[in-house]
Parts: sequence; C-alpha cells; structure tokens
Amino acid sequence: MRIFLPFVLILLSGCFKDETISGFTDTTTVWQLVEIDGNRTEGPVTLEFPEEGRIAGKGPCNRYFASQTAPYPWFEVSAIGSTKMACPNLRAEAAFFSTLQAMTLIEVSGDTLLLSNDSGGSMVFEAQEGV
Repeated sequence: MRIFLPFVLILLSGCFKDETISGFTDTTTVWQLVEIDGNRTEGPVTLEFPEEGRIAGKGPCNRYFASQTAPYPWFEVSAIGSTKMACPNLRAEAAFFSTLQAMTLIEVSGDTLLLSNDSGGSMVFEAQEGV
C-alpha cells in the first residue's frame, strides 16, 4: 500500500494542468502594448506570464508584477505591485494599471493577445521577437 499511494499521487499530478493563461502561451513571450480602446499607444509597455498565476512587465515608468489566477479565457489581476521610480509618466502608469485591472477576458491568437471586458474596453498586445 505504501508503494501504491506515491504512484497514484504522481499519476494524479499530471491531471492538473495550469488552466491560467500561462498554460496556453509561451512563458518566455514578451507582449508589447500597441492599443488601448482602439487608440494606438507609444512606449515600451509590456506584459509577461512568467509562471502559473503570475503576470509581470514594464509599465510606462516601472516594472510591475501581480497575481492572475483565473482560468483561461478569464482574466483577473489582483495585488499589483511595482518598483517606485519617479518619472513624468506616473499618471499614464496609474491609468495603465487601472485599465489592466478592469479587463476580464483574454484571448491569444498567433502573435496577438487581446484583453477585453463587458464594458467594451480592450487592450491589444503583440508578441515581441528578440526581447
């Protein structure tokens, strides 16, 4: 019986796939923001999915990180933290974080990642090569 239990646990562990976006995209891909609500954006704002349940990236001023544990295609960001470097774009950064937290759905299609919500809000990211 003692030998059987570890074997069963190993078999069962393979049944629990990462159901967050991290399980459906390459965790090394860097996604660059190109559009918010139909408006083109400037600057290197990024989004990454480095491991199950986590997001990270670069905002208009600072590096950031947060939890994202909703199963794909749902998206729910919580506990956003960031570095605290001063820059002239802090207002844009606050707006970016607010918009990111308002997104509820995520879709990946090739080199495009779309975040959206029921209010019609959207954020479009493109996969970056060689980043």
